[in-house]
Amino acid sequence: MTVIHGDRVRLRPIGPADRARAREILAAPEVARWWGDPDHEIEGLYEVEEGYAVYVIEADGVVGLIQSHEELDPQYRHAGIDISVHPDFHGRGLGPDAIRALARHLFAGGHHRLTIDPAAANETAIRAYTKVGFRPVGVLRDYERAPDGTWHDGLLMDLLAGELK
Repeated sequence: MTVIHGDRVRLRPIGPADRARAREILAAPEVARWWGDPDHEIEGLYEVEEGYAVYVIEADGVVGLIQSHEELDPQYRHAGIDISVHPDFHGRGLGPDAIRALARHLFAGGHHRLTIDPAAANETAIRAYTKVGFRPVGVLRDYERAPDGTWHDGLLMDLLAGELK
């Protein structure tokens, strides 16, 4: 994995020294609401899997996490992105900048389409993804189990290479 530069952020591969800060980001109530148990989530960030990459988002320190997962079958080749930004850094444009940077990197690597799947009720995330050029594809009903055990819908969004804003 390589370091990726945005206009305002730098994405670098997550390392062992990032574990405490990553857990802090995932444990913030505004993030945990959508991601779930931070202890469970943090372990997943450190699992090594082909086509899966996790980066910390740096801008005056580590402000968030962004990851990609690649479908490597040539017939369906595309990549997905997931992101979490600590609430202290919301509203500054750092999330969209990180998404743009990773999207450019993935498009340059041969992907023609990217997906992202926020909770359908996560209006803040959906606004950020729309700013980058993602478009709604459809609602995934009862897509994800919330920390309280209830199911909620997800919104599948995608972005083609020529649509990045």
